Amino acid sequence: MRKVNSLEALSDLYDAPAELSLRKVANRLTPLYRQWVEGARFCILSTVGPQGVHGTPRGDDGPVVRVADDTTIHMPDWRGNNRLDALRDIICDGRVALLFMVPGSNTTVRVNGKAWLTDDAALRESFARKSILPASVIVIEVDEVFTQCAKALMRSGLWSRDDAEAVPTVGEILQDMTEGDVSAKPYDEGYAEYAKTRMW
Repeated sequence: MRKVNSLEALSDLYDAPAELSLRKVANRLTPLYRQWVEGARFCILSTVGPQGVHGTPRGDDGPVVRVADDTTIHMPDWRGNNRLDALRDIICDGRVALLFMVPGSNTTVRVNGKAWLTDDAALRESFARKSILPASVIVIEVDEVFTQCAKALMRSGLWSRDDAEAVPTVGEILQDMTEGDVSAKPYDEGYAEYAKTRMW
């Protein structure tokens, strides 16, 4: 099959960008973009580094990030599996992209920028939950922010369908990948309770 491997060949396949797709781009968090980002409890953080690219889900029971000002976002790094893929990437290459989602809304908001990490004690303390502090905070310097076309979420019916039965569980995947060292059913049945003790 033919590879499309030049910008000229790519542009031949598509029309010019819609005017509004360009006019909606801001280089800062305008009041309405700020309201949207602060209303999101979930986003996907995308990073790039020497080991490749990574997209990691980030979520909280309130705003997933804190807007420090119209060009700066703070994201606490809560306990996880300690792979640290995104954090290693940020150390090596600060470019990041965030995709914010709000349940029930087919709109998504994208933020592109540069990030760095801090272990500043006062900043970490400001995110304290049940006396637990994030190990670090990701500081994101906003380069651009814009809404994303809603068609992908509309096509997928993301908020109106439940397809969980059609895909394997994490326990089933772990059982397969560990050649049976992990048993699927006990893992799946116990994970929710385990996770509650590891949220913060």
